[in-house]
Formats: sequence, structure tokens, C-alpha cells
Amino acid sequence: MGMKTLREYLVWAEEKQVAIGHFNISDSEGFKAVVEGAKELDVPVIIGVSEGERDFIGLEEVVALVKTARASGLPIFINADHTYSVEKARLAIDAGVDSVIIDAADKTLEENTKLTKEIVDYARLKDSEILVEGELGSIGKSSKLLETLPDGVSEETQTNPDEAAKFVRETGIDLLAPSVGNIHGMIKTGNPKLNIERIRAIRAVLAVPLVLHGGSGITDAEFVVAIEAGIRIIHINTELRVAYKEGIKEGLKSGEIAPYKFLAEGVEEMKKVVYNRLKLFNKL
Repeated sequence: MGMKTLREYLVWAEEKQVAIGHFNISDSEGFKAVVEGAKELDVPVIIGVSEGERDFIGLEEVVALVKTARASGLPIFINADHTYSVEKARLAIDAGVDSVIIDAADKTLEENTKLTKEIVDYARLKDSEILVEGELGSIGKSSKLLETLPDGVSEETQTNPDEAAKFVRETGIDLLAPSVGNIHGMIKTGNPKLNIERIRAIRAVLAVPLVLHGGSGITDAEFVVAIEAGIRIIHINTELRVAYKEGIKEGLKSGEIAPYKFLAEGVEEMKKVVYNRLKLFNKL
């Protein structure tokens, strides 16, 4: 029997009441950190690459890395994160990703529905196992350290459960990324609290798994409750970037010039983040 698909692992996560960790990378060092962290715990993991990240590492290259790791027995999958055009979503699907996010959350509900459904239809023609994720509500766009809450992010712009049900029904998406108090990036003074009741209300009217974007800056206690409320995938990016930068800075203090030595410090710091987050998300 072959390895489970991502769709099957999401069923497994629902049964176990856990969440699959999704970690964004842009180079082979990030990939190494995620693989090593997941291997130690023997849990499924998702590699995420945004448009900018996959332009840097190479779309076909990162797909090949993931498939090589999966062939060795690691349940690892690749997601084309935050894709803003039909053309780039198609490129990602053609390259062999396991899932793709079409992010049209800043458009009207009608435009978002039309664009998202177009990608769902294309993915179904290519491979029924490719999952398509839609996004509804405002959570900002930058995975970086922030001074204040991103423009347009408020309780009023959080995902409406009735609109979510309509959106899922009309698009046929496999996953939904709602706005529930989460944001991309980390606010230096602390991120806002998650709206757990909103997560529960959305989950109550949907049959598809919910994805929590903007996981960096969320407390462990909130993660636990969010998973109990129905979150099945959690995205981490900014936290990894900060760990990578701090690790490299530490590695350079000695005057080291060999990249494989000072970058190793960055890899180790990222691996710690991956390991600790996966342990929490999987209740280990």
C-alpha cells in the first residue's frame, strides 16, 4: 500500500483532532530544517512556497525536493501558497504540487468565487488528488515583523459563516482559509487574539477542513483551542524567518566564512521551531 495522500492525511487529522503543520521555505536550508524536524516526530508536514518564495528556489526544483523526500518514506507535501493569478496557479498545478491556494480575498465575493472556481475546475482535470484552497476575509499579506495591525484587518472583515458556506458550495474548494483574528506577520507588541467562536461557527456549517494562516505570534494555548475548534492545517512563516536570521547572525559572530557552517546555525534554529510547533499541533 502506498503512502496516504494529503487528502487522506486531513481525514486522519480530523479523526485525531490534530493539525498538520505547514512551513514556508525559500531555500534548501529551510527545506532541510522542515524535513529534519518532521522526521524526528514522524508526522505529516506541508512545505509552503508563496509566489516570491517559489520564484527564488524554483518551482520545479522544490517540487522535486519534496517528492524525493516523500519517496524515502516521509509524509511530506508541497503547497503553492498565496497564488494571485490563474496563470501562476496553473503553472503550480502543472508542476505537480499537492495543493494550491488561490488568494482572491481582496476581491468581491463574486469575483473571488469566479476566480477560485476556475482553478478548482482546472485542478480536477489535471489530478483529482490536487487540493484547492480558497481564502475568505482579510488577514493582511506580509510575513514580517509589524508595528501595527495591517490595514483592513478587523473583526468586521472576519469571515462570515454564511458567506463561507456559500463560497465553499459554489466553488467546490477542498480547504478554506478564513479570517478569524489571525494575521500574516508578527506584531512586535503582540498579535490579536483568535476569534475561537468564529472558528466554531464556520466549522459548524462546512464539511471542508479549515486552514489557519498567520500562525506566527499565536500563543500555544490559542493553538490548542483553535485545533479543538476545527483547525486542521496551521501555517508558520515569519517565526521561521526570524529564527533563520538570528541563527545566521550567531553563526557569523566567530568570523566564519564557510556557508555550510554559518548557515547550519540558521538551519538548527529553524528546526527547533518546526519541531516544537509540530509537537504541539500533533499533541505529542
